[in-house]
Amino acid sequence: MKVSELWRYPVKSLQGERVESVAVTHEGLEGDRRFAIYDLDSGRGLTARRVPELLFGSARLAGDGSVEITLPDGSPADDDQALSAWLGRPVALRSADAGVERRYENVIDFEHELASEWEDFEGPGGAFHDSAGARLSLVSKATIGSWDRRRFRSNVLLEGAGEDALVGTTVRLGDAVVAIEMRMERCVMTTRPQPGGIERDLDVMRTIARERDACLAVGGLVTQPGVTRVGDELLEI
Repeated sequence: MKVSELWRYPVKSLQGERVESVAVTHEGLEGDRRFAIYDLDSGRGLTARRVPELLFGSARLAGDGSVEITLPDGSPADDDQALSAWLGRPVALRSADAGVERRYENVIDFEHELASEWEDFEGPGGAFHDSAGARLSLVSKATIGSWDRRRFRSNVLLEGAGEDALVGTTVRLGDAVVAIEMRMERCVMTTRPQPGGIERDLDVMRTIARERDACLAVGGLVTQPGVTRVGDELLEI
């Protein structure tokens, strides 16, 4: 397998940016999930599980490490007031360095979302990832098949197949070394509509649950930082 595409998502649940090469740190791809939008009333970090509109905004990392957010109408979101007006609630953009609580929501029954209860879960410290065991996520083109890769928001899209077998191994991606810790359990996010014609589709999650034990993609922890590039071979070590 080799690296086909590299993606980072500077703001949790917003569209991200494609890069040709990137530093891989202990937190994952440099700049990935470095910011999140917080609901000021509940104190929770917002995700597209609860607020699907987030997927229609986009974010890119600026040269000084700040983030530039573009709203669905193409206008920039220069401050929290603009974000609050867009989302219809008081919100604030928070950095991973701000020491905020990592509390998010997940729907229990994605099939009957409007009637379902929701449960809180706590994410790890540092960058705004959902799991302490996955600071970097990888998926192959063979695994996602005809599905749009944006449904899964993985950092590394691989040519080839067989990433599930990497769980429990250590791999090299360019100069970086990653311990593959887990298969990644999926949620209602995979069913959400997105720009460019991606429609709401519950069959995505139904199929993953039925055929893949609700898991798609693998996640790992960076044991040796370095730079990875499109075209790099994934090598077990």
